[in-house]
Amino acid sequence: MRIGLAVPQYGRFASPSSLRLVAQEAEAMGLDSLWVGDRLMTPLEPKDRYPGGDGAIPEEHGVFLDPFAVLSVAASVTSRVRLGSSALNACWYPPPLLARSLTTIDRLSDGRLDVGLGLGWSSDEYAAVGVPWQSRAARYEATLDALEAIWHSDPVAYSNELWTVAPSRIQPKPVGRPPLYLAGFSPGALQRIGRRADGWLTAAMPLSMLVPMWDSVRRSAESAGRDPEALRMVMRANPKITGKGQGTPPVSGTVAQIASYLNEAAAAGVHEVFLDLQLTATDDQHLLKLAGEFRSHLT
Repeated sequence: MRIGLAVPQYGRFASPSSLRLVAQEAEAMGLDSLWVGDRLMTPLEPKDRYPGGDGAIPEEHGVFLDPFAVLSVAASVTSRVRLGSSALNACWYPPPLLARSLTTIDRLSDGRLDVGLGLGWSSDEYAAVGVPWQSRAARYEATLDALEAIWHSDPVAYSNELWTVAPSRIQPKPVGRPPLYLAGFSPGALQRIGRRADGWLTAAMPLSMLVPMWDSVRRSAESAGRDPEALRMVMRANPKITGKGQGTPPVSGTVAQIASYLNEAAAAGVHEVFLDLQLTATDDQHLLKLAGEFRSHLT
């Protein structure tokens, strides 16, 4: 199983010094990947429930750096680790601008980008960027179509009721084809992943829930004439580290308890796990210490 780390991006870790230090030390530690998320704001009276825990948006998300800028800095201070997003809210961005930003990061990193996209969960954020909440799944599919056209056609031409790209040269292209991972847990999202993605961005959850969802992704791939064995499952884990006997894995627990769950998840089909420790670490050194402890426990 490959092991990654969410790079400093929010809360007390939203600083250039934390970003550079942790990115460099994570690579030196032998970790395989660095990841960012995508959060725009924390509404005082949110219309939608935050997915996880008690439904409240974490206080730390009140300060959140731009994911494209963070990945660019991480690319500039590393040379080996993969760089991923879990997940960019694809519908917020016009496809040509999204394609340009991602292509730039891929080029700056010499082809180390893993593109992770999702629909998001907050209708408040959609309203803030002027994107309709309704019909977002159709917009998402169209965005994926447009990205494929922009990245893999020359000249590029794409048109639907949302966007028109007149026949044009759009350069540069990514280094090869960036792997595309999609997030989601609904039946429609799982079907889409199997039909058109390289893998699934999932979150830590009971294996009794995870395995049937992964089976659904694999069945969808097979129905679409794709090889299910070629798909990868990447899991985000953002545990609260507690004392012995005080936690409930995979949400909370000791490093050993959480690592035991993650090793079981690997045996159940997870190919890569990345740890978001920004909600539990007290500072940069504590975050790196926890990351090292996890690395020693994970197989």
